[in-house]
Formats: sequence, C-alpha cells, structure tokens
Amino acid sequence: MEDRLGVAVFERSSGGVRLTAAGAEILRTSRHLVEGLDHMMATAKAAGRGEAGRLTVGFYTSLSAGNLRASLMEHARRFPQVEIRTVEGARASLFTGLERGTLDVAIVTGAPTARNVKAMPLWSERVMVALPEGHRLAANNIVYWTDLKDETFLLSQRDPGPEIQDVLLAKLAAPGERPKVISHDISRENIKSLVGAGFGVSLMCEACIGANYAGVVYREARDGNGPSRISYTAYWQDDNDNPALAHFLKLLEERYPLLSNGN
Repeated sequence: MEDRLGVAVFERSSGGVRLTAAGAEILRTSRHLVEGLDHMMATAKAAGRGEAGRLTVGFYTSLSAGNLRASLMEHARRFPQVEIRTVEGARASLFTGLERGTLDVAIVTGAPTARNVKAMPLWSERVMVALPEGHRLAANNIVYWTDLKDETFLLSQRDPGPEIQDVLLAKLAAPGERPKVISHDISRENIKSLVGAGFGVSLMCEACIGANYAGVVYREARDGNGPSRISYTAYWQDDNDNPALAHFLKLLEERYPLLSNGN
C-alpha cells in the first residue's frame, strides 16, 4: 500500500509501529468505507427479501377512506423501509404502466386491458349518493334508486365514472326513459363541489366519503336487494419479480381472503 500510495503509512522503530498522519487518515476513511459496504450489503439483502426497496401502486379510487388507504398504511407499518409510490390515472394508462414496468400493481374496477396480467379479486365498495345538504332526501339514512329517478346526475368522465354510470343506467333506465346525466371532464373532487353548489346529485364509491366538502352529504344507494356495490381487483404482470410486490400481494390476500381465493 505504501508503495502504491507513495507515502509512509507506519512509522517503524525498535519499539514497534505507529500510524503516520497519512496512515491515520487512511484508517479513518477505511472505517467509513467498511461501514458503507456493510450498509450496502444489508440494504441489498433487505431488498432481496422485499423488506426494502420500492413499490409503485396505480389506482383511481380515493385515498380519503376505504380499503386501499388501510392496506397501504398496513404495508408501510410492516415494511417501513419500502418506499411506496402511487400513480393515479385512468384504467388504460394504468395497464400501460403495468406493461411497461413502471407500475408494480394496479388496483382498479372492471376487466383487464393488458396482456400477461395476473389478477386477485379484492373488495367491493358501496355506491353512495352525494346530495346537497338541503336536498329533500338528505334527511334519509338510505336513498332508494326509485327516489332518484327525477334527479340530475353529475358524473365524471374519469374512471370509475363510466362504470358508475353503467350502474345508474341499470337501476333507472327503462324503455323510452333514461336518467338525466351531465358528464363533466373534471375530477371527483370538483364533481362534489358542484353538488355542494346545488347543480345536481352524484354517485360515488364508498372510499370517496372520507373527505368533507362544503354543502355535501352522502347516503347509501339501495334497491330491494340491498346496497349497490362496485368491485375492485389487483392486477400485475406475471413476470414482475419485485420482492416488495410479493409481500404486498400477500398482505392483500390476508386482508381479503375469501375474495382472493375465489370464494
């Protein structure tokens, strides 16, 4: 080392050796290098076990309440060294993200539109009616679909708006009669703002009710068979080998075992 560095590392004498100033600096730096190497190896091992690294989750539901919020919080509690990144987007863009490898998992409604994906049925959410707080139905704890046939519905064109509109049409459309729907290319949050301003009523998934908006109340939508629901599914690429994804999928299976096992 002394020959390669061109400096003396030790002072040698009959009484032994001691570090020179250059040797002391090499020792100090070496300790940092060894600690850094140990940290790198520990981090690499943790990432290989799925206990560190990164997990990217795509969705288009709300994180103000509901099962996705709870699942992300539980994963963060179990694996605090895994960095969770979230991507909100339309169904088509989320499946494109899966195909390109920019997403690990997409939690969405409806059927897959990507190739080579695996699926795990998760939870279902009740369809809720968002009403202006002064609406005639706001005093009811439950709103029946037949009570809504003369209402003006404000729906977002963004997912899962089209699927919610399908539910609405299934419940209220009849030969020669369709509910009045005004479709907006705006977010769910701005739809709720329009409801609060008195422009109409809207339909939301249950996860959306965690956020309060001025002048808006939420009521469960029902018919004679009970509440109306929309189901969510996790999709991921079959060849995704991210260990953090495996842990997340195991957590989902633990939380929703009846659905994920097809029962």
